[in-house]
Amino acid sequence: MASAHSGTDSTVRVRFCPSPTGNPHVGLVRTALFNWAFARHHGGTLVLRIEDTDAARDSEESYGQLLDSLRWLGLDWDEGPEVGGPHAPYRQSQRMDVYRDVAERLLAAGRAYHCYCTTEELDARREAARAAGRPSGYDGHCRDLSAERKAAYEAEGRTSIVRFRMPDEPVTFTDLVRGELTFTPENVPDYGIVRANGAPLYTLVNPVDDALMEITHVLRGEDLLSSTPRQIALYRGLIELGVAKDIPAFGHLPYVMGEGNKKLSKRDPQASLNLYRERGFLPQGLLNYLSLLGWSLSADRDLFSMKEMAAAFDIADVNANPARFDLKKAEAINADHIRQLDTAAFIEACAPWLKAPYAPWAPESFDAAAFAELAPLAQTRVTVLSDITANVDFLFLDEPVTDEASWAKAMKPGADALLATARTKIAAAEWHAEALKNAVLAAGEEHGLKLGKAQAPVRVSVTGRTVGLPLFESLELLGRERTLSRIDAALARLAA
Repeated sequence: MASAHSGTDSTVRVRFCPSPTGNPHVGLVRTALFNWAFARHHGGTLVLRIEDTDAARDSEESYGQLLDSLRWLGLDWDEGPEVGGPHAPYRQSQRMDVYRDVAERLLAAGRAYHCYCTTEELDARREAARAAGRPSGYDGHCRDLSAERKAAYEAEGRTSIVRFRMPDEPVTFTDLVRGELTFTPENVPDYGIVRANGAPLYTLVNPVDDALMEITHVLRGEDLLSSTPRQIALYRGLIELGVAKDIPAFGHLPYVMGEGNKKLSKRDPQASLNLYRERGFLPQGLLNYLSLLGWSLSADRDLFSMKEMAAAFDIADVNANPARFDLKKAEAINADHIRQLDTAAFIEACAPWLKAPYAPWAPESFDAAAFAELAPLAQTRVTVLSDITANVDFLFLDEPVTDEASWAKAMKPGADALLATARTKIAAAEWHAEALKNAVLAAGEEHGLKLGKAQAPVRVSVTGRTVGLPLFESLELLGRERTLSRIDAALARLAA
């Protein structure tokens, strides 16, 4: 058997090969990230290959969305669509002749054979095997058919699939994450590589492309582990045919678990990459969190850049145990990355959420200079960029959007008297944050209240909410006239 590759230099070639079937999944992104970090760590090559052989599920729209998502994340590739490379084309739908040729050569070499079993026959034999307590995989029925038997099946009008002939001895390999693994023949039966209609299956196209593209390391999800012994056996056949040079090293990444410790599936709302993009996660914040699902830079450090990850990434450090997706932790790490931006970068990052369809104010009401003054205050308070809209809407709307729960909480009995006193003192104050704070503090003292309690009715009158940006800096920017008219409107509502 050819030895598995273990390069730690520019000979390292890894691939990321998604199917363009809808919205990318965060588990898929984590796989892409680990391959990217491995390639960058070793100064190797990351190949992007598109597995688009399922015409019923794949779409050009999903393909475009997939490339756009990778670009947004900053996960660049060295060979593949839009980049090119020596092994083009990089879309499987454009490589059908290659697969047909390899399948024919495997048949000619006796490494594969035609299987004429019907679905009903296979089901009946599986049931019988289960009832007898035997493994229920394919039983090799068509492995050694005579020419006469094949002719008889074809005369009946039966179609055939192509099956790969598995060896009769165990398959052993060293997984880069899990260590040495052995699969016995009864657990890895002969398997289909070409459908009856001539369409090649994943089980053929994936290893053939890895062989022709000289992939040295296959880092992929744990859900594909059961197919690895099949692929290793196929590789041996491909080496005999001169299609492959080596068997790549395999590493199977841990499952990402969702709610109730179930594997995070494409249908889980929190699995959708677009959800995080629309909420305003920074690409570096999301990738930092996803990298922690099975790996860590050090025991006491959760926050780092992708450059730091690439410098430190070692596949041997990946944990084989399932990793749980924790949305609260993802948000906390994203918030830390937001804090690390300089003010200009933060203002630029917020831009999409300050206009339609996110912003509730008219475009002409937005004041970029006023926002720039508030930005450093907002930057310390937002968890995701979309939070910015509700934090600053009071400044750009004619009237604040009043949250009724906040109103009920702040406007307790006696709030009208306090607010009237505060209005008088605010009207008489110099218009800067410190003077406005002192005015509300003095109003609170007259009513036996500390600043926190005294400012709540003022805040809800002016911003519509009990929580938000620092109140007195907000009033300073809002201006005397608008501040007093909003307090007057609140007093009128209380009087009514």
